[in-house]
Amino acid sequence: MKENNVQEQLKEAGIDILKCMQCGMCTGSCPSGRHTSLNVRRLIRHAMRSQDVLEDKELWMCTTCYNCQERCPRRIDIVDVILRIRSIAAHEGIILPEHKQVIELLLEYGHAVPIDEMNMNKREELGLERLPETVYKDPEALNEVKKLLNACKLAKIIDQ
Repeated sequence: MKENNVQEQLKEAGIDILKCMQCGMCTGSCPSGRHTSLNVRRLIRHAMRSQDVLEDKELWMCTTCYNCQERCPRRIDIVDVILRIRSIAAHEGIILPEHKQVIELLLEYGHAVPIDEMNMNKREELGLERLPETVYKDPEALNEVKKLLNACKLAKIIDQ
């Protein structure tokens, strides 16, 4: 079987998913799996076999609680595997539309959830300043955040 790009990149990062014996301890330990379609064991098996894992929506359902990794009898860094695969997918432009929207908001406002007029009015009603102590108040700080995000080439991920 020809090694896929995902396996190669994981190996380069020092992560060997081929040690996985498919015991299911990760899946049984996963709180997200109780509420979503996430099946960690299946996701790892998919990564072992196919580049198509980049398109797997389950990839984005992990909350990185580390339960799976702490219980893995083979001591596989499962969360690192998932995060690395997410990174590979994102760099290939494969991310959920919701995540693209968050990136757009970060690039524009420096926040994933910008403060709108309604929230500013509620803050005033509560006796708070209209804007919290964030980059909203400091255009120079916002420019610094934008420089950092641009240095990370975050815009490239959503432009693909």
